[in-house]
Amino acid sequence: MKIDGTYTFNAPRDRVWQVLLDPKIIAQCIPGCESMNEVAPDQYEANMKVGIASVKGNYKGKVSIKDKLAPSHYVLSGEGSGGPGFMQGDVAIDLEESDGKTLLKYSTDAKIGGLIASVGQRMLNGVAKMMVEQFFKKMESFV
Repeated sequence: MKIDGTYTFNAPRDRVWQVLLDPKIIAQCIPGCESMNEVAPDQYEANMKVGIASVKGNYKGKVSIKDKLAPSHYVLSGEGSGGPGFMQGDVAIDLEESDGKTLLKYSTDAKIGGLIASVGQRMLNGVAKMMVEQFFKKMESFV
């Protein structure tokens, strides 16, 4: 499942970079995230509660931040599994500053399996896009 898009923050790139890499803020912004604890530098364990259509469940997973090129690029890598199935993917994040605003470009290729995959590709794409938008809108309140 490929998802890509953009989001514009009304803040300078350095500030957006700091917020996007703050684990306490990330945990507050991920829809369904119940906890996120650092286990090593740039590596975290997370618990999430996610529901798509009639398929709902708890997931335990790992999140890591890789390939950092401050303040313009990094990769957020995640994987999780639970009763309804599994999810795994990397999200490439690129930041460009223009006139005091920051354009964020994201691109991911996620893998989803198990019962949750039975929901259907179109519905999963729609829900994933909606969750990404919720994440960035919540992030906006911290910049």
